[in-house]
This record gives sequence, structure tokens and C-alpha cells, in this order.
Amino acid sequence: MRRAGILCHLTSLPRGTLGEDAAKFCMMIRARGCRVWQMLPITAPDEHLSPYASDSTFAINLDLANPDIRYTLDYEQLDKWVKRNRHWLEDWALYEALKEGFGGKPWTEWPSKICERDPVALKEIKQDLEHDMSAWMRNQFIVETDWGDLRRQANDCRVELFGDLPFFLAHDSADVWANQHLFLLEESGAPAVVAGVPPDYFSEEGQRWGTVLYDWEAHRAEGFRWWKACMKRMFELFDMVRIDHFRAIDSAWAIPAHHPTAEHGEWVEGPGDELLEAILSASPKEGLVAEDLGIIPDSVAELRKKHGIPGMAVLQFANDDSDNPHNPENHTEDMVVYTGTHDNDTTVGWGKKPVKDMITTALQSPAELAIIPLQDLMGLESKARMNTPGTQEGNWEWRFDWDELNDDRMKWFGEAVKLSGR
Repeated sequence: MRRAGILCHLTSLPRGTLGEDAAKFCMMIRARGCRVWQMLPITAPDEHLSPYASDSTFAINLDLANPDIRYTLDYEQLDKWVKRNRHWLEDWALYEALKEGFGGKPWTEWPSKICERDPVALKEIKQDLEHDMSAWMRNQFIVETDWGDLRRQANDCRVELFGDLPFFLAHDSADVWANQHLFLLEESGAPAVVAGVPPDYFSEEGQRWGTVLYDWEAHRAEGFRWWKACMKRMFELFDMVRIDHFRAIDSAWAIPAHHPTAEHGEWVEGPGDELLEAILSASPKEGLVAEDLGIIPDSVAELRKKHGIPGMAVLQFANDDSDNPHNPENHTEDMVVYTGTHDNDTTVGWGKKPVKDMITTALQSPAELAIIPLQDLMGLESKARMNTPGTQEGNWEWRFDWDELNDDRMKWFGEAVKLSGR
């Protein structure tokens, strides 16, 4: 089924939270013929506001909670929810309570027995912090209740929620602290290598993300248990999931942790078919999308196609190269086509003034799903850009106001969606 959707992160809504704005946005895009709302990761961002280096893969960002509701907790439902999610929830709540108690220091600077997760020390500290841990769990239950409201509203509007899964994790995170054996760490707990990408179009020095790499042998030994739990969680929250930096399943750029830039890294082999088979065993038959942008070896495309996972095409990357997969003539059904992404300038800022033409091209593509960033739909310039890769300041902060949505432009878009057969 041919579908159209809009890319807009939750924090780009006028109030940047769940609640009335989110419900209104669902109804607005459905009224324009769209069936998909894509957003960025809904986990807590790092100090630079990036949602791609969170302190938890499983927990929803508490700042997204609906500010207009004061809850009377159903403790029976809370207890059931805690038991169902204990496999990640308890470690996350303890991590947050400890982080707060130790003045925000990273877990490698906590007392050694807690840093190393000595069982006796953990038992004692859990008893001491029981009240604080319960508060973190309650707050997570509340924001998940708000998320459940959005899921029901989206379902009523017949809009699918499309989430984003960062491939790598922040070193200072509940996941890494609780599962140190699953990552490439020094004896001290510090990262041995960090993730990024080599020099490319976006950066002459490459990108050094600072996120940690996985110990794939350890994951294999556990049957990829952590990844299965992660995918199960993602599909509890979303109807569709994009795997960010999909190429790392094939190979990842490993940078020695002491190097300040990404030039001196090396490609290291990923888990390939084994991980994808584990992921697919914990996912719906359909619903995964591979972020396969950048310089992608044939082996990555083969891996994606072998497992029936759609890739991405971005019209801003089209050029005169006849083999370029982003060129409209090379689009195929097993793609999600975009005008641009959250890492690109807006299409107007990119230099394509007739942005309506590019939106029309995306909608008319043979790709099964066409996604238009809200900034492009609004015809906005570079000041509305969401992120500039390789930089840390001035990103992830753009928001729209409802009165900025031009009725004529939105009406035109709805008609274009209808004409495209989506």
C-alpha cells in the first residue's frame, strides 16, 4: 500500500510534549491524507539535546510527559507494569537515583563496588534508595501512560507511529552500566573504542560520536538477548521502527577512545545475519526500515534486501550519477523516500527553492512510503534545520507554532498526496 507521512519530532511540537498538541498533530496529518508520523528517538537526550546518545534505550524521556494532567495513580496497574518491565526498569531507576545522588558524575566515577556492580553493594544501595527508585518508576509509568494515550489517538486517526532506534549507546547510560560485559570497555569501565564515521561529505575530520561499541561475541553467547528485548520494547511503543546507522550491522567505524577526531579509526566486522535474524524474531513481519545513507558497501545493501528490509532514498542527494540510488529514476518499491532528513538542511536551505516540486517528486516515487519533513512542507529556510552533523551547539531545538502552518500550503499538500495515489 502506497503511503505518505510527515517527519516531525515530538519536541518540535509547540509545547514539545505529549498531550493536546500531539493529538492535534495526528488529526492534522491524517486530514491531509498521511498515514505515518515519523519522529526521532523519544528517549532522554544528552547534554547537547541529542536524542541519539541517551542514558537509556528503554526509558521514555520524562520531559515529554503531558503537563496538563495530574494523575491519580492506579497502584495495581503500576505494580503490573513494573513487573512486566523489571528487566530494564529496575536498573534504569537505580542508575538515575545513583546519578542524582552522586551529583551527576558518570558511573565510572562512582564508588568502585557500585561501579563494578558488586552484588552485596547493589543490594544494600537498593534498600537505601528504594524511595527514590520508586519515584523514578512512577514518573516513567506516567509518561508511558501519556504515550499510550497518543498511540490510541493515532490508531483512531489511522496514523502509524514511526520511531527511530539509535544503533549505538551513550557510555554513561543505564544500559552500559548494567551490561558492561556486552560492550568493548577497558578494565576501568572506560570505553576502549568509540563509534563514529570516517571523513565524508558532512565533515573533513569525520564524526566522533563517542558512543560505545558492542562486544559481539558476548552478545552471541547470550543469543542476542539484549537486542531482542530492545526490539520488543520498540514495537511496544511504535508501529514502525527505523534502525539508525544500519550499516554497523555489517561493519562499524571504531575509533580509539583517546583520539579526539574520527580520522584514525578502522572498520570492524559486525554480526551481520545473526543479529538481523535475532531482531526479526522479536519484531513484526513488517515494520523495520534501514537507515542506509552515506557511503554504503554492496554487502550492506545485500544484507538489507536479503531480509526484506526497506532502505532510504533522499532527494537532496540526487545528482548526475546514473547509478545514484537517490535519483528518482532509480527508486524502487522497497524504499522510504524523503526530500531531506533531520541531519540535512531544509530543502529551501539546501538551495532548492521550488520545494513543492521536490515534494511532488517524492510523492510520485515508486517507493512504498514517502516522508516529508515538516520544515519542508512549511517551506522553511536553514534556521529551521534540526541538526548539523559533527556539531554540538544549536541543534534539536526547532519548534513550530500552529499559526505558522499555512492553510493554503497544507491544502495543496493534501491534494498532492491524493493525486499521488497514496
